[in-house]
Amino acid sequence: MTEATTEVAVVARDLTRSFGPVVAVRGINFAVTRGEIFGFVGPDGAGKSTIMRMLAGVMRPDSGTITLAGIDVVANPERVRTYLSYMPQRFGLYEDLTVDENIFFYATLFAVPRKLRRERGQELLEAAGMLPFRRRLAGKLSGGMKQKLGLVCALIHTPRVLLLDEPTTGVDPVSRRDFWSILYGLREHGVTILLSTAYMDEAERCSRLALVSAGEIRHCDTPARLKQAMPGALLAVATANARGAYAALEGVPGIIGLLLMGDRVHARVDDAARRLPELRGVLAGRGIGDADVTRIEPGIEDVFVALLGSGIAT
Repeated sequence: MTEATTEVAVVARDLTRSFGPVVAVRGINFAVTRGEIFGFVGPDGAGKSTIMRMLAGVMRPDSGTITLAGIDVVANPERVRTYLSYMPQRFGLYEDLTVDENIFFYATLFAVPRKLRRERGQELLEAAGMLPFRRRLAGKLSGGMKQKLGLVCALIHTPRVLLLDEPTTGVDPVSRRDFWSILYGLREHGVTILLSTAYMDEAERCSRLALVSAGEIRHCDTPARLKQAMPGALLAVATANARGAYAALEGVPGIIGLLLMGDRVHARVDDAARRLPELRGVLAGRGIGDADVTRIEPGIEDVFVALLGSGIAT
């Protein structure tokens, strides 16, 4: 956007939803301003999809209120759908229709005028890099292209608010990059985006993040401020034997938490200056002499584990 704005686009107050004896969402509260990319991050079963469905008006909360574009979603779910698009994990593309035919169907569904439909479809397909595939059957598209087509269909009526439930799960890195380029362009035009994700690199790209666990928003802030809130300091241990290093460091005094990250171990410690040489000594004593121990800035996954004490898929 060219100018900063504090216009509130989405407000949720005291949202609760249960499925029998299981409480999926426990009295959550948040507000999202126009043009934000607001992310929900949490493990499977945390309640992210339930939150998204309630925001979209396809599931009623047991209690609480949702206001979207100034409309009470609970009281007027049909009215609010003019102003939003909801893209669930499995978006309803018609695989026996072409790319153009799917766009035509959703444009008709949202009563988009024919001329605007053509212009908008052309613009969105170009942004998604899909103009050469407009006559291809949706069922013949790759997974990443299907997700991009789903986004095009979700945007054909120019919504004010876009809800995306783990939109890039299983999508190749190039398509994920293209997908996010489209999202950034939407943000510049004032579209408010709420999404759930299990990818930490995507979480870093959000304006703000809500860390969700057991149906509750435990922490909510910008990625930078969440990193600042992480207790302790982070040391990275790079070695050819990362699993051995992890085992060697378990229970060592001063270590608050350990996280295995591929060929590295992230050790959260109480005092970086004091513990760094101590960890080198411990590793050398356990026969891991090639370990390179350095202090690093935490990533969102480190923050998530530190603040919630739980892992997340990456």
